Amino acid sequence: MRKASRLFEIIQILRLARQPVTAAMIAGQLEVTIRSIYRDIAALQAMRVPIEGGRGIGYILRPGFDLPPLMFSIEEMEAIVLSLALLERTGDDELKQAAKRVSAKIAGAVPPPLRQTLDANALHAWGFAAPAAGTIDLSLVRRAIRDEEKLDLSYRDEAGRASERLIRPIALIYYAEAANIVAWCELRQAIRNFRSDRIEDCQPSGLRFKGEGDRLRQVWVNGWEVNAASPAAGGS
Repeated sequence: MRKASRLFEIIQILRLARQPVTAAMIAGQLEVTIRSIYRDIAALQAMRVPIEGGRGIGYILRPGFDLPPLMFSIEEMEAIVLSLALLERTGDDELKQAAKRVSAKIAGAVPPPLRQTLDANALHAWGFAAPAAGTIDLSLVRRAIRDEEKLDLSYRDEAGRASERLIRPIALIYYAEAANIVAWCELRQAIRNFRSDRIEDCQPSGLRFKGEGDRLRQVWVNGWEVNAASPAAGGS
């Protein structure tokens, strides 16, 4: 987790807490060291975020400090509730956990009438969930898309033929059957789709394609009907 994101998460944890929160508790939630939390708390205090407390006794956020309020209409809240429910069907465990954190943050930020929409449990996404991605970690793919980092794939196509690919991932499509990675394949010199359930291994290459992601996505969008019309489409 990047430092800016971690600082925001610490503020959120303290905002929602009803009693002092220790550095150990925060470190456990964010999966970082306690020493990192001490440094982050000091950085926030230096930025005049009114955090009080200390080591061994825990920290609180002084009343009166808040982030800009989230204001949604009822329809917007219903859209959020349904979107979070749909994430439960992706087979992406990290996104499912993120959806739960989003729901908790929104519940802590919106006024009580809108919070009732979150709690009512009246909107549902029905149907079977996509299976877990198996040997591939989809969070690794999403990071590679964000960071514009090439991935090394061991891939087996629909006919069972194995190949090694170096790809530039640009999008991830979640179908009920499987997730598809949309990428520029350096072997084929073209946009290809790679089904997650046919990937035997996926590793960061350490190579970047900085500044090329938007251009490649435009190439993909222009050829959508050919390149990404069906989850059955796979790298070849």
